[in-house]
Amino acid sequence: MNTESNTPLEPGMMSNSLIQALIDNYRQNHLTAINTALGIQDAQSIWFDLPKLKNFIAKIEEEAAKVNPDTPAEDLGIRFYYATYPKQENWSIMDSHPVPQEYAEKHTLVLIPTIKKTSENGVAYDSDFNTPQANGDHSKLALNARNFTPSSNVDGNGGPLDSDTGLGENNGILVPPKSPLGQSF
Repeated sequence: MNTESNTPLEPGMMSNSLIQALIDNYRQNHLTAINTALGIQDAQSIWFDLPKLKNFIAKIEEEAAKVNPDTPAEDLGIRFYYATYPKQENWSIMDSHPVPQEYAEKHTLVLIPTIKKTSENGVAYDSDFNTPQANGDHSKLALNARNFTPSSNVDGNGGPLDSDTGLGENNGILVPPKSPLGQSF
């Protein structure tokens, strides 16, 4: 089995055998353990359409530029958090972010923008835009400090945010419950 990793000369390229090995490792270990322990058939993949991802990336660049117009693209990124939807009896927490209730208890991803910062010791690190600062102050964060919704919100107008709103993406298609038709791995 060829399990070489990416080379800097070919970013975004992986061998099919490495992709298959990594996915098989997940399915044979983590997915099996989760399904057995929780008694569910958990998701094994999530699909996002390209326009949604491009719009999210554009929104990250736009909001970062509002805070600092000189922010280089190399300083921006996206952190993918593993997450789990709530149980059906707690589904009301999803009211502001509607997804199918058949996703209850399944894995998902939450995408959060990051920006490169430097610690007091000179160490560069990627910092989430939407995390509370150490003192608990949520209002002075890179994107939240603008206190406006993205212009592409539901009504398209933007406007003041409440203290619990941040820039993030989650609404992809989970397989299962959706059909695995089209998956190669």
